[in-house]
Amino acid sequence: MSSDTRKHHELLSALKAAQGKQDGSFETAVTRALEHVFEHLDRLNSHVSAGGPEGEERPLKPDESPTLR
Repeated sequence: MSSDTRKHHELLSALKAAQGKQDGSFETAVTRALEHVFEHLDRLNSHVSAGGPEGEERPLKPDESPTLR
């Protein structure tokens, strides 16, 4: 299992285990999960090519999803 898949399982397990608790563990688990989501988004964002010297967005390629470019 990849380390990222393992991390996903750990985050999901922590969320499930903390549900309904009033000790702050659910909020902590949600925060950790969102931090990981933002790490993924940063990685995806690093693959976006800038459109020009000003960094404007380039036009979409045919069949390219605007959410994943």
